[in-house]
Amino acid sequence: MQAIVQKCEERVKLIYEQFDASHDMAHIQRVLKNAKEIMLSEVAIDDLTVQLAVLLHDVEDSKYYREGQPTIRMILTEIGATEALSQKVQSCIDSVSFNGGNSKEITSIEGAIVRDADRLDAIGAIGIARTFAFGGAKGRKLYDEDEVARQNMSENEYRSKETASMTHFYEKLLLLKDLMITTGGKKIANDRHAFMELYLQELKKEIGF
Repeated sequence: MQAIVQKCEERVKLIYEQFDASHDMAHIQRVLKNAKEIMLSEVAIDDLTVQLAVLLHDVEDSKYYREGQPTIRMILTEIGATEALSQKVQSCIDSVSFNGGNSKEITSIEGAIVRDADRLDAIGAIGIARTFAFGGAKGRKLYDEDEVARQNMSENEYRSKETASMTHFYEKLLLLKDLMITTGGKKIANDRHAFMELYLQELKKEIGF
């Protein structure tokens, strides 16, 4: 099992080193750590599927993917994954993305673990750092006093407008705590959510919102 995981890790490093700091290999490693922590409180888990899904989940992220880059399926084939394993990994990855709150239905405990582990890295202190790292890489404003956070968006609406980084907290990050599925994910999310709320209170005070 570890041989295939190692091959996958070596392959994806070449891809993630091209991304900005919000979605680099360090992000993947943190999500792996989150997943392992969540798995301490879950049962009947296919650990290999979880690890491969975490390693591959941002490979085809629409924010970064360019035509000609390796796909998830290509990498799974390269590292010797069976068709059954590839399907399980792909199913987990398909349900990870937030998409403005239009996430696909979770069909396995492995999918729930991968989704929660990824979303935990979007909140708390690291989530704050990643939000501003991504915003800086994309040239977005830190905040916009006139911008109103959107609700009940379609996936296209969510992705089509480049909002200020502070607005992103209200359109996504502050919603994630209540969308956690696993016992471990819910527990970790509570503390991280509380920290974000304190941060935003201080930020608003300093900028005069």
